[in-house]
Amino acid sequence: MKVADRRSELFGLLGDLPERDRPISATLVDRGEQDGYVRENLVLDLNGLDPVPAYFVRPAEGEGPWPCVLYNHGHGGNYVLGKEVFLHGGASYQSPPYARALTELGFAALCIDHWCFGDRGGRSEEDVFKEMLWNGQVLWGMMVYDSLRAVDYLAARPDIDANRIGTLGISMGSTMAWWLAALDPRIAVCIDLCCLTDFRALIESGNIGRHGIYYFVPSLLKHFTTAEINALIAPRPHLSLVGERDVLTPAASLDGLDQELRNAYQAAGNPSGWRMIREDVGHVETPTMRQAILDALTQWLA
Repeated sequence: MKVADRRSELFGLLGDLPERDRPISATLVDRGEQDGYVRENLVLDLNGLDPVPAYFVRPAEGEGPWPCVLYNHGHGGNYVLGKEVFLHGGASYQSPPYARALTELGFAALCIDHWCFGDRGGRSEEDVFKEMLWNGQVLWGMMVYDSLRAVDYLAARPDIDANRIGTLGISMGSTMAWWLAALDPRIAVCIDLCCLTDFRALIESGNIGRHGIYYFVPSLLKHFTTAEINALIAPRPHLSLVGERDVLTPAASLDGLDQELRNAYQAAGNPSGWRMIREDVGHVETPTMRQAILDALTQWLA
């Protein structure tokens, strides 16, 4: 089956979604400068159902169009944090926060609040998941849809180079990065941190309950493995950073995932485009992981 057909098959598992080409609008709430970058507080209309607060940042010096990173925030059971981690960092992250780290490299970046997080909070994730399921929707599908439309928004901005949009995230944001890159060929670079989870291995390890309910897509395993989703990213550059003691990313599956994606990138004609970096840590970003991420973005996106 062609890659485009498999991509459509994957998208079709995400439930009833808003129209893919509905208009997008953005409201600028505030603009300021801090830590050497310009910050825009935005409210985006991506889906026509729920306003999406977001932070857009760009270097304070120089002119665009900028290469850009769509940064995907994590979960961690902290529904208040959401996009704030992008500006302020958190316990599992290295310093400086990614808004500053990315703009120091000369990138613009966008981070949105996903359903149930940050300024989109107020209802429990479980309640939202159940109501959506009754209505033929999938929470993860609605999250992915918002990310796809966020790429649409970035690609339409005159200060962004639409040919140089990458995506990056940790934990839930890591999963978002590889789903988004698999579904959207406009994503030039994918970097996932601490959540390249093999679905079958997660079940076998007994840790399936450690992932939030957002993570589960009906009938997914009838159609795709984790490696098969990630193979849709090839031949575009993809860096995966994993902790071998991370229960959300079963270590027993890493050799197999790595080999399958090596094979996929070899077949796609870009064997150096896939890299997996493994460290003897848990669900955290280490200094060497941070440096590898910045080096990869400099090499592949700048």
